[in-house]
Amino acid sequence: AGEPLPGPSALAELTRELFHRGYSEAVTVALAPREQAPFLAAGFSVREELHLLVHRLSPLPRRAGPLTGPRTGPRTGPRTRRARNEDWTGILATDSEAFSDFWRLGRHGLLQAMAATPVRRLRVMSGAVSDSASADDVIGYALTGRAGAAGYLQRLAVRPDAQGRGVGRALVLDGLHWLRRHRVERVLVNTQLANARALDLYLGVGFTIETDRLAVLRFPLTDGGER
Repeated sequence: AGEPLPGPSALAELTRELFHRGYSEAVTVALAPREQAPFLAAGFSVREELHLLVHRLSPLPRRAGPLTGPRTGPRTGPRTRRARNEDWTGILATDSEAFSDFWRLGRHGLLQAMAATPVRRLRVMSGAVSDSASADDVIGYALTGRAGAAGYLQRLAVRPDAQGRGVGRALVLDGLHWLRRHRVERVLVNTQLANARALDLYLGVGFTIETDRLAVLRFPLTDGGER
């Protein structure tokens, strides 16, 4: 079940249109093996494979306690909270610092991710992780979505200077507990094969790796978008 897969003519028309709009390459979202088949047959190639992980939300670790920062104790250290309009600059800066160019999301990309599920939750962790930082600085954020009994950890980013301090774990557990409260039964997340830190984090809170990997596919738009 699911959305119908595109046929050869639809893909050819799409690549031609992208070429005429001035794009140099077409890139897919992360696709499951079954979804990849028509793209590979049309000449797309694998750009990067991804681990797919699942969490059944039972058992679920307790939420992480408050973190500490410079000149702070557990009562005043970084905490997770709902994202506010004024956090967007910090959210986008965090995303830019946490990801390479290919995986980076701008405001438009993040808004698209938020629109991908009927219900979503954007949370940040703010706090001072250095003597020169402000307690209101965004040091990490997580976007979690749900659709019926299915949940998705759609985006997780932590500023490099805040990594290794439990920020990511706190944000992930915050999202998982929210999903369980709303009777979600199964949560999915994906991560790059080379991202050992993220993989260790997800495994450490109870995710398990699925056998099938996802893949992002690419198609160079030369010769009018055809091969």
